[in-house]
Amino acid sequence: MLLLVIGCTAPNTSRPSPSPTSALQGSILIDGSSTVAPISQAIADQFKARHPAVKVDVHISGTGGGFKKFCAGATDISDASRPIDAHEWQMCRENGVTFIELPVAFDGLSVVVHPSNDWAICLTVAELRRIWAPEAEGVITNWKHIRDTFPNRPLSLYGAGLDSGTYDYFTQAIVGVEGESRLDYFGSEDDTKLVQGVAQDPNALGFFGYAYYDQNRDKLKLLSIDNGHGCIEPNTETVSRGLYQPLSRPIFIYVNKERLNANPALAAFVAFYLQHAPITSLQVGYIPLTDQLYALVSERFANQVEGTVFDGSGALVGVSIVDLLASETIEER
Repeated sequence: MLLLVIGCTAPNTSRPSPSPTSALQGSILIDGSSTVAPISQAIADQFKARHPAVKVDVHISGTGGGFKKFCAGATDISDASRPIDAHEWQMCRENGVTFIELPVAFDGLSVVVHPSNDWAICLTVAELRRIWAPEAEGVITNWKHIRDTFPNRPLSLYGAGLDSGTYDYFTQAIVGVEGESRLDYFGSEDDTKLVQGVAQDPNALGFFGYAYYDQNRDKLKLLSIDNGHGCIEPNTETVSRGLYQPLSRPIFIYVNKERLNANPALAAFVAFYLQHAPITSLQVGYIPLTDQLYALVSERFANQVEGTVFDGSGALVGVSIVDLLASETIEER
């Protein structure tokens, strides 16, 4: 269980952001998670305003797709909505790509329906599993199949594509096995397409990162989730305190270490990213890490600590990154 108290003040990083008058030049290529992209894009826009000679491009190909490019040496930063898995890590090793793993915010993965849906308010984790398990394919096709009190209406499903870290996390948290689910649903690595699908379909049920709900509140209805302790919806308090389970998770950027040391613009951008992540993540609809966590992440960046604090399992549910990062710091000392 992730038990954290939110902090709103960003710690000072050991690599302060350069002044607006610094003559930085170069280019930075970011790809990966659509969940993390709103933070990366917002920070990229802020950075480019101060350093117009630096080109920062943010693309979306899903967490898995992003790691494929990153571990092939094709990108500088990989946005990720789950930790790197063992296969991806091995691919990075084989290609000589070393990386620094940096958590940047929390996300409360959100389950949504069309605004006209007046029957679904809260779903249990067991009901979500019954909807999304592989054996539900072609079987759970009507809202009445979920709960007897629901109307006799067809069920339309929208969710993260198979190359998405959100898909990995959701299936691990809800189905119980990462990468296992029914496949008869509309899937995409682009959360904007999922928002559009749910917003246009009165029979829809979908899931994606909280920021995409937050930015489209007028088009979507957010459901609460009952994990055995009552119905809880994702928000700043429930996610930061670890109450919204099992769909609360940290989100990350991964930085190519060799390019970090070869490209001053990249080093400056990552320092700028960590400095502005608390406020920017909140502005785009995510939940900042605690002050303690940002301090540990900044120390990890300053010391250029390679690799992952996770075990290569990919989507891990209910893991405390405070404990992982703190124990790593103690070991280094």
